[in-house]
Amino acid sequence: MPPLFTADEPLFPDPRLADPEGLVAVGGKLSVERLAVAYRSGIFPWTDRPVTWWSPNPRAIFELNPLVLSKSIRRLLKQNKFRISFDEAFGQVIRECAKVTKNREETWISQQFVRAYSDFHLAGYAHSVEVWQEQELVGGIYGVAIGGFFAGESMFHRLPDASKFALAHLLTHLSQRGFLLFDTQVLNPFTKQMGAIEIPRDLYLQRLQQAVGKSVRFQ
Repeated sequence: MPPLFTADEPLFPDPRLADPEGLVAVGGKLSVERLAVAYRSGIFPWTDRPVTWWSPNPRAIFELNPLVLSKSIRRLLKQNKFRISFDEAFGQVIRECAKVTKNREETWISQQFVRAYSDFHLAGYAHSVEVWQEQELVGGIYGVAIGGFFAGESMFHRLPDASKFALAHLLTHLSQRGFLLFDTQVLNPFTKQMGAIEIPRDLYLQRLQQAVGKSVRFQ
């Protein structure tokens, strides 16, 4: 059984002690302070009733150094069919990611998550990438940046290729800014297509400590 939090303890259990599914602990709050400690520890929340904290093994990441984009993605970026921005519409992006759609029949992003990550954004940790067609928001990603570490949380799209455009621009931006680690948590068909790989949790935790200790800024 994972540890149960009865209060907002400042520290988490060692993520290497997670159960076979990656569950580390249950309980506590989605406060700015706890979220910051969690991400620095290689842990992230996935549900809110109760709050559950996870560190899966293996861990999915994008390599940033060197960054390798496929020919089709490079062609997409050269088309300039969309406009990209950063942190212009965080609230809109996370609310779109939280919506249930015909392609996404359920979502883990509850209103509690929306409020918590909006506070995390105001505190300078959570960031968004927006994809625009003229004045309409047609895609986006939000995630968490600490030092040279970025954790991608969720994305949405309203038009074909908008998610690819957003992610490719984010990867390029992070690589150019000197980030060391892009965490995408669990591999799925889309992130695998975009170049994500899996590494053992122990290696991920080693690289995480190097990344969070690097002095770089998201913008």
